[in-house]
Amino acid sequence: MTEKIGPVQLLAIGFPPDTEFEGRIMAELERLESHETIRVLDLLFVAKDTETGDLLALDYQGEDLGAIVGALLGFEFQDDGGQPNGSAEGTGGHAFGLSQNEIHDMAASLRPGSSAGFVLIEHVWARDLKDAIRDAGGFPLGEGFLTPEAIAEVAIELVAMSEVIEELEAEETNAGT
Repeated sequence: MTEKIGPVQLLAIGFPPDTEFEGRIMAELERLESHETIRVLDLLFVAKDTETGDLLALDYQGEDLGAIVGALLGFEFQDDGGQPNGSAEGTGGHAFGLSQNEIHDMAASLRPGSSAGFVLIEHVWARDLKDAIRDAGGFPLGEGFLTPEAIAEVAIELVAMSEVIEELEAEETNAGT
Protein backbone atom coordinates (compact mmCIF):
# COMPACT_ATOMS: atom_id res chain seq x y z
CA MET A 1 0.00 0.00 0.00
CA THR A 2 1.63 3.21 -1.16
CA GLU A 3 -1.06 5.63 0.00
CA LYS A 4 -0.01 7.74 2.94
CA ILE A 5 -2.21 7.51 5.99
CA GLY A 6 -2.59 10.30 8.51
CA PRO A 7 -2.61 9.89 12.26
CA VAL A 8 -5.31 7.46 13.38
CA GLN A 9 -7.31 8.22 16.51
CA LEU A 10 -9.88 6.21 18.42
CA LEU A 11 -12.66 8.30 19.92
CA ALA A 12 -14.72 6.57 22.59
CA ILE A 13 -17.85 8.46 23.53
CA GLY A 14 -20.16 7.23 26.29
CA PHE A 15 -23.90 7.82 26.43
CA PRO A 16 -26.32 7.37 29.34
CA PRO A 17 -29.15 4.84 29.19
CA ASP A 18 -32.13 5.77 27.00
CA THR A 19 -30.18 8.27 24.90
CA GLU A 20 -32.23 9.42 21.91
CA PHE A 21 -29.93 9.67 18.90
CA GLU A 22 -31.07 12.17 16.29
CA GLY A 23 -28.39 11.54 13.65
CA ARG A 24 -26.49 14.75 14.38
CA ILE A 25 -23.25 12.94 15.26
CA MET A 26 -23.27 10.89 12.05
CA ALA A 27 -24.17 13.99 10.03
CA GLU A 28 -21.18 15.84 11.48
CA LEU A 29 -18.83 12.92 10.79
CA GLU A 30 -20.12 12.82 7.20
CA ARG A 31 -19.61 16.60 6.86
CA LEU A 32 -16.01 16.32 8.09
CA GLU A 33 -15.39 13.46 5.65
CA SER A 34 -16.85 15.44 2.75
CA HIS A 35 -14.40 18.26 3.52
CA GLU A 36 -11.55 15.70 3.64
CA THR A 37 -10.69 16.71 7.19
CA ILE A 38 -11.09 13.18 8.52
CA ARG A 39 -11.88 9.74 7.15
CA VAL A 40 -13.98 7.38 9.25
CA LEU A 41 -12.12 4.08 9.12
CA ASP A 42 -14.48 2.19 11.38
CA LEU A 43 -17.34 2.72 13.78
CA LEU A 44 -18.93 0.49 16.37
CA PHE A 45 -21.71 1.16 18.83
CA VAL A 46 -21.75 -1.01 21.93
CA ALA A 47 -24.03 -1.28 24.94
CA LYS A 48 -23.57 -2.86 28.33
CA ASP A 49 -26.31 -5.35 29.12
CA THR A 50 -28.24 -4.35 32.24
CA GLU A 51 -28.56 -7.92 33.51
CA THR A 52 -25.34 -9.70 32.55
CA GLY A 53 -22.98 -6.73 32.29
CA ASP A 54 -21.77 -8.12 28.95
CA LEU A 55 -20.67 -5.73 26.25
CA LEU A 56 -22.88 -6.09 23.17
CA ALA A 57 -22.05 -4.85 19.67
CA LEU A 58 -24.96 -2.98 18.08
CA ASP A 59 -25.71 -2.73 14.37
CA TYR A 60 -25.76 0.76 12.95
CA GLN A 61 -28.34 1.10 10.20
CA GLY A 62 -27.01 -1.92 8.32
CA GLU A 63 -23.61 -0.29 7.77
CA ASP A 64 -20.78 -2.73 7.17
CA LEU A 65 -18.68 -1.33 9.99
CA GLY A 66 -17.27 -2.45 13.30
CA ALA A 67 -14.79 -5.23 12.50
CA ILE A 68 -11.63 -3.22 13.24
CA VAL A 69 -12.90 -1.56 16.41
CA GLY A 70 -14.53 -4.85 17.39
CA ALA A 71 -11.18 -6.61 17.13
CA LEU A 72 -9.60 -3.92 19.32
CA LEU A 73 -12.36 -4.53 21.88
CA GLY A 74 -11.88 -8.29 21.70
CA PHE A 75 -15.00 -9.19 19.72
CA GLU A 76 -14.49 -12.05 17.29
CA PHE A 77 -16.19 -11.21 14.01
CA GLN A 78 -16.11 -13.80 11.27
CA ASP A 79 -15.26 -13.04 7.64
CA ASP A 80 -16.78 -14.94 4.70
CA GLY A 81 -14.21 -17.72 5.03
CA GLY A 82 -15.15 -18.42 8.64
CA GLN A 83 -11.88 -17.02 9.95
CA PRO A 84 -11.58 -14.37 12.64
CA ASN A 85 -11.47 -10.94 11.02
CA GLY A 86 -8.72 -9.01 12.78
CA SER A 87 -6.60 -9.83 15.77
CA ALA A 88 -6.49 -8.59 19.31
CA GLU A 89 -2.80 -9.47 19.61
CA GLY A 90 0.31 -7.35 19.26
CA THR A 91 -0.81 -3.87 20.26
CA GLY A 92 1.11 -3.67 23.52
CA GLY A 93 4.57 -2.23 24.02
CA HIS A 94 4.07 1.08 22.21
CA ALA A 95 5.38 4.19 23.91
CA PHE A 96 2.52 6.34 22.65
CA GLY A 97 -1.17 5.88 22.04
CA LEU A 98 -3.88 3.68 23.44
CA SER A 99 -3.05 0.09 24.29
CA GLN A 100 -5.56 -2.67 23.77
CA ASN A 101 -5.90 -2.96 27.57
CA GLU A 102 -6.78 0.73 27.79
CA ILE A 103 -9.39 0.29 25.06
CA HIS A 104 -10.86 -2.67 26.94
CA ASP A 105 -10.88 -0.62 30.16
CA MET A 106 -12.85 2.17 28.46
CA ALA A 107 -15.50 -0.31 27.38
CA ALA A 108 -15.52 -2.02 30.77
CA SER A 109 -16.08 1.32 32.50
CA LEU A 110 -19.57 1.62 31.01
CA ARG A 111 -22.39 1.33 33.49
CA PRO A 112 -25.08 -1.26 32.83
CA GLY A 113 -27.64 0.10 30.38
CA SER A 114 -25.30 2.74 28.99
CA SER A 115 -23.74 2.66 25.54
CA ALA A 116 -20.72 3.98 23.68
CA GLY A 117 -19.67 4.79 20.18
CA PHE A 118 -16.12 3.90 19.20
CA VAL A 119 -15.04 5.81 16.09
CA LEU A 120 -11.72 5.13 14.42
CA ILE A 121 -10.75 8.14 12.34
CA GLU A 122 -7.83 9.11 10.19
CA HIS A 123 -6.81 12.75 10.40
CA VAL A 124 -6.46 13.31 6.65
CA TRP A 125 -5.45 16.93 7.17
CA ALA A 126 -2.35 15.79 9.09
CA ARG A 127 -0.87 13.31 6.59
CA ASP A 128 1.95 15.59 5.44
CA LEU A 129 2.45 17.04 8.92
CA LYS A 130 3.00 13.54 10.32
CA ASP A 131 5.60 12.83 7.62
CA ALA A 132 7.35 16.18 8.20
CA ILE A 133 7.59 15.51 11.94
CA ARG A 134 8.96 11.99 11.39
CA ASP A 135 11.42 13.18 8.73
CA ALA A 136 12.76 15.73 11.23
CA GLY A 137 13.23 12.99 13.83
CA GLY A 138 10.29 14.15 15.91
CA PHE A 139 8.22 11.81 18.02
CA PRO A 140 4.96 12.25 19.94
CA LEU A 141 5.12 12.97 23.63
CA GLY A 142 1.37 13.15 24.18
CA GLU A 143 -1.92 14.38 22.80
CA GLY A 144 -5.53 14.72 23.75
CA PHE A 145 -8.51 17.00 23.76
CA LEU A 146 -8.43 19.64 26.48
CA THR A 147 -11.07 19.30 29.16
CA PRO A 148 -13.41 22.22 29.82
CA GLU A 149 -11.53 22.78 33.09
CA ALA A 150 -8.18 23.04 31.29
CA ILE A 151 -9.65 25.40 28.70
CA ALA A 152 -11.11 27.56 31.49
CA GLU A 153 -7.57 28.09 32.83
CA VAL A 154 -6.51 29.75 29.55
CA ALA A 155 -9.88 30.95 28.21
CA ILE A 156 -8.94 34.63 28.15
CA GLU A 157 -5.76 33.88 26.20
CA LEU A 158 -7.59 31.56 23.79
CA VAL A 159 -10.28 34.15 23.04
CA ALA A 160 -7.65 36.87 22.52
CA MET A 161 -5.63 34.63 20.18
CA SER A 162 -8.76 33.66 18.26
CA GLU A 163 -9.68 37.34 17.80
CA VAL A 164 -6.17 38.19 16.54
CA ILE A 165 -6.27 35.32 14.05
CA GLU A 166 -9.74 36.36 12.84
CA GLU A 167 -8.53 39.95 12.37
CA LEU A 168 -5.47 38.78 10.39
CA GLU A 169 -7.63 36.54 8.22
CA ALA A 170 -10.06 39.42 7.58
CA GLU A 171 -7.15 41.71 6.62
CA GLU A 172 -5.79 39.08 4.21
CA THR A 173 -9.24 38.64 2.67
CA ASN A 174 -9.70 42.41 2.29
CA ALA A 175 -6.22 42.84 0.82
CA GLY A 176 -7.02 40.19 -1.80
CA THR A 177 -10.15 41.98 -3.02
